[in-house]
Amino acid sequence: MEQVKVSLITGDGIGPEISRATRRIIDSSSAKIDWEIVETNPRQEDGDVIIDRMISSIEETSVGLKGPITTPIGSGYSSLTVALRKKLNLYANVRPVKKLLGLGPNFQAGDVDLVTVRENTEGLYSGIEHEIAGEYAESIKLVTRKGSEKIARFAFEYAKSEEREKVTAIHKANILKQSDGLFLDTARGISRDYPGIKLDEKIVDNMAMQLILHPEDYEILLAPNLYGDILSDLSAGLIGGLGVAPGGNFGDDLVVFEAVHGSAPDIAGQNVANPLGLLRSGIMMLNHVDQPEAAGEIEAAVDKVLEEREVLTPDLGGNSTTTELTDEIIGYL
Repeated sequence: MEQVKVSLITGDGIGPEISRATRRIIDSSSAKIDWEIVETNPRQEDGDVIIDRMISSIEETSVGLKGPITTPIGSGYSSLTVALRKKLNLYANVRPVKKLLGLGPNFQAGDVDLVTVRENTEGLYSGIEHEIAGEYAESIKLVTRKGSEKIARFAFEYAKSEEREKVTAIHKANILKQSDGLFLDTARGISRDYPGIKLDEKIVDNMAMQLILHPEDYEILLAPNLYGDILSDLSAGLIGGLGVAPGGNFGDDLVVFEAVHGSAPDIAGQNVANPLGLLRSGIMMLNHVDQPEAAGEIEAAVDKVLEEREVLTPDLGGNSTTTELTDEIIGYL
């Protein structure tokens, strides 16, 4: 098997630590990956410079694995992660969650196995907003039929490839009759091309409740940008939190897998960060580049470590370091 070139975007905060850990583990498996390292430090470099560097690398490799990048709240530079998705037209955000041994609420094993497919470039995250005389702020929710069609078709194609039987479209069309109405109407239209897959519909607030009460009833959640962001985080809570949740951003030709949690600057450099979110995104990446054996090896090693519960970072209920958890997983490999 020939090596596959992958852009490894290190991120900042805990990003460089978990990126190193993930790379060590993947390199210790049977995976054949040629890494192109892309360093990012938004505190020291202009955001446009970082974006250009990331784009240049990903356009060359077509596959990226990305650590978290800090985004200030309320002021400062815009999200470099959102900018990357828009500039590369990574329109589909995919976040699978599946029950992990020993983690999350006390559901029976197997109860949680769902995937959020989130539109990644439109909605309220379009960034079209302004302030009026310091007294009012207005944000425009942009929904297009073209964008809705692309994400709906992606969700049904994903369901088909994964042999899933149901897609649930998330909306608030009872109130937002034009924007969410367009999204829902488009999903209904696309569903007719997939007669073997059932289209379910849920108002977003009801969906949040149903995920707590009956997560086993859902397979693929098709959601606009904001709703998908919120519900995928809620879903991560069902399996132990964002620290173990993987994700990927798909375009027509390019894909960037990423840890879905933040950069946690408060614990950066302390060697206590949990690398499993980025590592499990790396497992998604290995499956995408047709290296399922390596993906399976790493997944089995992670399951073994979680089952043993002897070497875990503090956020997982243990007192081990990032290095110790990494070494433990490599030991099982």
